[in-house]
Amino acid sequence: MATLQTMAFSSPVSHCCQKPRFLPGVTSGVVCHSSRSAFNGQALSVPISRRIPGTFKNSRTSTLTIQMVKPSIQFIPGRDEQTIPDVKLTKSRDGTNGMAIFKFDEPSVFDSSGEVGDITGFFMIDDEGTLQSVDVSAKFVNGRPAGIEAKYVMRTPRDWDRFMRFMERYANVNGLQFVKS
Repeated sequence: MATLQTMAFSSPVSHCCQKPRFLPGVTSGVVCHSSRSAFNGQALSVPISRRIPGTFKNSRTSTLTIQMVKPSIQFIPGRDEQTIPDVKLTKSRDGTNGMAIFKFDEPSVFDSSGEVGDITGFFMIDDEGTLQSVDVSAKFVNGRPAGIEAKYVMRTPRDWDRFMRFMERYANVNGLQFVKS
């Protein structure tokens, strides 16, 4: 069984894709945060040169905006979970299916769930889209919420690959490191 663990110091994984890239003609925007939007990534503006047929002196430049989403986990849509989970991965011998078990100790969703809404599922969001599961259970100690366990089942090799792409992005942003056990 493999595990992802939070590192208290800078890990080699967290540095591999963190350096900003400066490409000619690409300008970087600011990090966007909104309480009404799940988008909290970085907007990039890419100028595109377009020549109008029949003219040589005048050219028009338009801008293409690309939004890069910061990988996040949510239990309530639109509210990112701030607690970094411990993640355990299992995979069948033939590689056709697997499961990821996320354990959150004292998740931040308990701080705001009464004000914002109910926990409706487990959502993993990145620039490719959303992976989701409804297999979420809460742990209570002395009548108070103490933790959440969420399971995400991957039934095909394609599901496994998509999940691993999400986890690579999430690990880079949150300083997680893969530890094989």
